[in-house]
Amino acid sequence: MMSLRQIRYFIAIAETGSVSAAAQAVHISQSTLTTAIKQLEEELGAILFARHAKGMELTHQGHQFLRQAHLVLASVSNAKRSLQQSTETVSGEITLGVTSLVAGYYLADLLARFQRIYQGVKIHVVEDDRSYIEHLLVSGEIDVGVLMLSNLEYRSALNTEVLTYSRYRLWLPPEHKLLELDSIGLNELSGEPLILLNVDEMEERIRNLLSGSGSRPVVSLRSSSVEAVRSLVSAGMGMALMPDMTYRPWSVEGDRVEARRILEVSETLDIGLAWRRGGARNPLIDHFLPVARESLPALQPQNLG
Repeated sequence: MMSLRQIRYFIAIAETGSVSAAAQAVHISQSTLTTAIKQLEEELGAILFARHAKGMELTHQGHQFLRQAHLVLASVSNAKRSLQQSTETVSGEITLGVTSLVAGYYLADLLARFQRIYQGVKIHVVEDDRSYIEHLLVSGEIDVGVLMLSNLEYRSALNTEVLTYSRYRLWLPPEHKLLELDSIGLNELSGEPLILLNVDEMEERIRNLLSGSGSRPVVSLRSSSVEAVRSLVSAGMGMALMPDMTYRPWSVEGDRVEARRILEVSETLDIGLAWRRGGARNPLIDHFLPVARESLPALQPQNLG
């Protein structure tokens, strides 16, 4: 039967990328760790790691199980916390780094939950672009980043964990001709006016989604404001390719915004945690991570057509 010890060993290898480093982290022998992971894979009927000369790399099934493994440990941590009632003794300071788009949709709930549990901890927040937040994480100037994980430059120096994701949908004004189609492909976007969100590298991400498809929408407007994009779409000024986390069916003016799936677009915007790999770290990180895992549950795809 699967044990919490096996789950902890699995996470240790996933975070360190090697059996030797994981064995040191959890204070057991490499042979014991290897045996435990083999038994876990047999129990699950899945290959969790690809073994190679440079270490251990998560397989697709391994990535899927990692999310569930963190949730299991977060639930156990939460249960212990509720029984021990010792959170009032935890004090200190922790610094979070966030990007603006993530801050607008996830930060308030996350901070409120953490502050309710750990009232003695002072939280500092640094909001900046992704590359600068990464730099501060690697240099140890901030403790944890809550950001989009798709284009990290220093991934090898960081532990990362996807907590939630957002699919991309096409935003359209009411009665747009494309809404009459049973399905919308990228080729239908050619020649159509496109409104681009240009915050948190979103313009680059959206252009990458469209590149190589032969689709040639015409960029008519750019904005760093999600609400501006929503209002412009609802007013009939163009369409927009946007992540689901930003979707609401009404603009601030009360006009309708429709959202539809694009057949060829299966990529997701992955959002989660990043913290420095190895070396000394703020012990409050170990209190923050379980709360973050509880606060940002994995999203289910929205039924937007």
